Amino acid sequence: MTKLSAERQSVLTNFKKAKSLTEKIITMTENSEYCINIMQQNLAVIGLLKSAHQQLMANHLNTCFRNAMASKNEATKKKMVLEILKVNKLAAK
Repeated sequence: MTKLSAERQSVLTNFKKAKSLTEKIITMTENSEYCINIMQQNLAVIGLLKSAHQQLMANHLNTCFRNAMASKNEATKKKMVLEILKVNKLAAK
């Protein structure tokens, strides 16, 4: 296993917390717990996933995107911009 950067480790931590909370939500739902409590846990998962998304985006913009924009390859630049637009559109849904 390769050593993760601090940024990737933070993203991974968010994903693991979201996984744990999702498992808790499943149990809560199976046990017919109070809807508001389930919704609060669901919102916590959503927050963790949004945070992970923002961290991934920032890292991508500061590395891959920056490198692509510094290149002289116009096709690479265009592809990278289209990828960012596609991800942003998906995130806005």
